[in-house]
Amino acid sequence: MEEKIHSTQNMQSDTTLEKNKIATPVFDVGIIGGGPAGMSCAIYAGRYLLKTAIFTQIRGGAIIDTISVENYPGITKTTGFDLMQTMYNQSKNFGAQIFEEEIVSFENKNNIFTITAKSGNTFKARSVLLATGLSRRKLNIPNEDKFIGKGLSYCATCDAFFFKGKTVGVIGGGNSAAVAALLLKDYAQKLYIIQKYPELKCEPYWKQQIESTSNIEQITNVKIESIIGDEMVEGIILDNGLRIKLDGIFVETGSTPLASLAKMLGIKMDEQGFIIVDEHMKTNIDFVYSAGDITTGSAKLRQIVTAASEGAIAATSIYKALQEKQGRNSKTLPNGY
Repeated sequence: MEEKIHSTQNMQSDTTLEKNKIATPVFDVGIIGGGPAGMSCAIYAGRYLLKTAIFTQIRGGAIIDTISVENYPGITKTTGFDLMQTMYNQSKNFGAQIFEEEIVSFENKNNIFTITAKSGNTFKARSVLLATGLSRRKLNIPNEDKFIGKGLSYCATCDAFFFKGKTVGVIGGGNSAAVAALLLKDYAQKLYIIQKYPELKCEPYWKQQIESTSNIEQITNVKIESIIGDEMVEGIILDNGLRIKLDGIFVETGSTPLASLAKMLGIKMDEQGFIIVDEHMKTNIDFVYSAGDITTGSAKLRQIVTAASEGAIAATSIYKALQEKQGRNSKTLPNGY
């Protein structure tokens, strides 16, 4: 029977070690992050017969909330959840051990990394891959936290159902905002896309669908100043003075890198906080690699296909580095690579 990944709403820590009760081996690679980059790295690392561990709070990463994936080569249409379920099963089939742990630090002692979880559990690995991805950017306006779960949401997939027949606003104009709006249009009676730019920044494919949808209205060149409401969201005030009555607000204003672990170890990042990697996905620290949306790789395209590609490259680089460290010839890879 295939083991199912958990949704963000009903996760249970079924692979977390009981503190100080179980001794774990020294892994060849410790992967921090369970999205496409981390899972891809685990699949390839397993094929290199590397002892692999994945540490993640959400198996499948943020992509599991994506309602429709239509641009992953070889798959006409699927959901983010189903795609990551497949990757999860593949990584398990190739021997990866997956721990539902929040990693809070890692350090290098005597050429072995000690990886520490919030639970207090510690793990050891000969190399580390950072594939922690991005966190959703907030509005950073007064009382924002007060309305979370009271009409303010950062996940259209999770909360769209609760706004059936309501009037909602999607804040943002990129791909994530467009996808959220196209999901919400089937629930909401009226939907506003509210953004600071003069026009949508999403892919033309999404833009065309939005412009042909009758219950979506765009409001451009504005920013939100405040949320109106006592206990629940009742509307918003824009910086041009306009007040809009809303039952719900969905924030889709982009993401920022989850790079706190990188900072701890002195890993170099660019001015936006993305981890700088070379063509081998290597950072400036020996035996520390990075892949996926958190890196400067793939021209920052930040797609599932590029994250998976970077994960595969990282696994190959790690395999070569470990072989060379042991004095073995890494120039000839196994057949099929």
